[in-house]
Amino acid sequence: MGTYKRFPVTLLRGKGCWVWDDHGHQYLDAVAGIATCALGHSDRALRRSLGQQLKQLQHVSNLYRIPEQEALAHWLVENSCADSVFFCNSGAEANEAAIKLARKHGHRRRGIDRPIILTANSSFHGRTLAAISATGQPNFHKGFEPMVEGFEFFPFNNLQAFEQQLNRLEAQGPSVAAVLIEPLQGEGGVNPGEAGFFRRLRELCSQHQILLIFDEVQVGMGRCGNWWGYQQLGIEPDAFTLAKGLGGGHAIGALLVKQHADLFEPGDHASTFGGNPFACKAALTVAKEIERRGLIAKVQQRGAQLREGLTDLVQRFPRQLKGVRGWGLLQGLVLQDESTFTAPNVAQAALEEKLLVIAAGPKVVRMVPPLIIKPSEIRQLLQRLEATLAHFR
Repeated sequence: MGTYKRFPVTLLRGKGCWVWDDHGHQYLDAVAGIATCALGHSDRALRRSLGQQLKQLQHVSNLYRIPEQEALAHWLVENSCADSVFFCNSGAEANEAAIKLARKHGHRRRGIDRPIILTANSSFHGRTLAAISATGQPNFHKGFEPMVEGFEFFPFNNLQAFEQQLNRLEAQGPSVAAVLIEPLQGEGGVNPGEAGFFRRLRELCSQHQILLIFDEVQVGMGRCGNWWGYQQLGIEPDAFTLAKGLGGGHAIGALLVKQHADLFEPGDHASTFGGNPFACKAALTVAKEIERRGLIAKVQQRGAQLREGLTDLVQRFPRQLKGVRGWGLLQGLVLQDESTFTAPNVAQAALEEKLLVIAAGPKVVRMVPPLIIKPSEIRQLLQRLEATLAHFR
């Protein structure tokens, strides 16, 4: 079906941070499957572990205990603030599970007949009907109305507006079940959360017994320079969602919850493929390889290198570029509002320089390379991006 406006490139193979097309052209990949291929392409450890797994079991369903699933859940709990995990297949599915959890919390814990979930303007939570209903970008709603009810929106990082909205909604008694929010808005323009806003958000949610749920689909698993985005903000959510980098290019998602938010009972939620042995072996391999290779510290170093280089480009292209924002290896290059070119234009032009980048809205060029990227590859990324920007002088 015609659901994608694809770039005119056919990619056939990859190695590390590089991919090759059907004409033998080599590209530096700063997209990584949209923040997904944490270990890059054709990683040796993943090839070895998944080859072994295919000789054992690839799928049995959640009718039975799955050792690989239990091992991955144990690792996630040991390395985060969570106590329990539900596994699914994607970020949208993880957020669907979070929405259901929020509604059950609203009914059971707060006695709300029609629970409201608050989400932020410019957010993005996935493509299913409930997930786009939770997404604070009206362009994603067009043509799919009516939206799922029970969502209201507030300006990201705007504490006064949030408090006013919460007070209005709670004036006649409990009505808000949860706040679903990204620590850093990825698709919405690479907008990092402000620590002060999120600290107060945590206080208000605790005060009102409202679940604070983080969508960490894009920032989790080390991409932001910590394991989790909430560590950047100095608070802990009641629950958070993962996907993308969790499987290193293989389909897996997860909803992680603290004990007091562990409300699902048998029959409440399920997934045929979620938590299958193959996907969980992939995710556990990614987690252990990030640890073994010390990639969290390297993401901090390479992220600082990339940010410094992008800042230099902003100074050298003031008519075209406005600024840089992001965390770790999730960086956004912000274009001037009055510039005549857009982020999709830049991504298209970058192909001529054998560089893969991606837009985050019309005016932000997003770079999310594999976490294994080397200093020399960051330099090449910046050189190729500079050559791309020269097309628009």
